[in-house]
Amino acid sequence: MSIAFTFPGQGSQTVGMGKDLADAFPEARRVFEEVDEALGENLSKVIWEGPEETLTLTANAQPALMAVSMAAMRALEARGFALKGRVAYVAGHSLGEYSALCAAGAFSLADTARLLRIRGNAMQAAVPVGKGAMAAIIGLDQAGVEAACAEAAAAGGVCQIANDNGGGQIVISGDKAAVERGAAACTARGARRALMLPVSAPFHSALMRPAADAMREALATVAMQAPAVPVVANVAVAPLSDADEIAARLVEQVTGRVRWRETVEWFGANGVATLYEVGAGKVLSGLARRIDREIATASIGAPADVEAALAALG
Repeated sequence: MSIAFTFPGQGSQTVGMGKDLADAFPEARRVFEEVDEALGENLSKVIWEGPEETLTLTANAQPALMAVSMAAMRALEARGFALKGRVAYVAGHSLGEYSALCAAGAFSLADTARLLRIRGNAMQAAVPVGKGAMAAIIGLDQAGVEAACAEAAAAGGVCQIANDNGGGQIVISGDKAAVERGAAACTARGARRALMLPVSAPFHSALMRPAADAMREALATVAMQAPAVPVVANVAVAPLSDADEIAARLVEQVTGRVRWRETVEWFGANGVATLYEVGAGKVLSGLARRIDREIATASIGAPADVEAALAALG
């Protein structure tokens, strides 16, 4: 039985995240300094002091969450831990896939920070504010949600599954009117709840195509190495090691579905016994427990977690 490291996505951010890691481990503090240098601004101050609405901006939240994940990784590595030989796979939820690739050595820390800043800005700029929307659908299976989305899109506009998070939670995305129709259609099909989300853009939908084009250009300028361990890509639900294929999937991910339920199921079917969530929060651990109760979960987001993980991982 093997281990996988997972890395959280947007929504896991909180003001003050990673400060205890930076205070406890000089290697972790250096991560935040490197990210600040790469972006040419004091993002660390926003991460640790807020205000929350500034941290939550997509262009800030994406590199900020990556920084916290990498702070935890650097603390582990400074104490003798290495992914290769200890961890079978890495994966990340949406932006977390970039954190996973950075942890596995595919991207440098500075390049990852800059890529995520470009990604956040491009995703925000792709669609005028108010034109797009997302909604969380609770308690309806994928087939039911897909049928509701097709019904909504037939009346005009984009409506598609953006995130299949598992545990009975699916997020739809697209044009505002179409997503509202899709949410209503999901309720009519038996969803327990259809909740419009307070997001600034219709992420992981066809409306994000300008952002996908921006990421294709950005990724072409960055040196990428083969990762030390395979990354299970969001849109492929398959372990990838080839740099060109990984880059293509990162572009596809901007408009494509985050297949997180299938990713956790894939881990379970391929011998993964424990998932470590590296970085801020415990969102992915909670989802994993609802998807596959046979897989153990643990978090590495605080100094005590680093010590516990080192002890458990040998």
